[in-house]
Amino acid sequence: MKIKRTDSSDKDFQDLVKLLDADLAIRDGEDHAFYHQFNKIDMLKNCVVVYLEDNAIACGAFKPFSEESVEIKRMYTNPEKRKLGLASGILYELEIWARESGYKKCILETGLKQPEAIALYEKSGYHKIPNYGQYAGVENSVCFEKEI
Repeated sequence: MKIKRTDSSDKDFQDLVKLLDADLAIRDGEDHAFYHQFNKIDMLKNCVVVYLEDNAIACGAFKPFSEESVEIKRMYTNPEKRKLGLASGILYELEIWARESGYKKCILETGLKQPEAIALYEKSGYHKIPNYGQYAGVENSVCFEKEI
């Protein structure tokens, strides 16, 4: 396994995000357009791509949220490669990178229709917080944070 730090201009990252968006369109159904507007990748400067045998199979990113915190975004693992701990590895790498960049906390939003994501974040030490920003009052959203 190889982990590459990159940005959103990376073609492998872009290809994985397309697969993520296709999966979320199915899971989110009619709510997909609402969520999609907050998931543009053109300005992401902190992206991670995981490779197995030179194949890009997983990704994640973060973007600044405040002076002290980043927002974890675009977490995805190819369904055929799930249950190998790749998402945990990506999350850990993003946390290290954020801490190296001077941040103290990670926040994120995920959907109630993504139970595997919720389990990952809880297992990784994240705790639920009130929905923030554009997710406040959105019943299908659940937000988390972690001190890093």
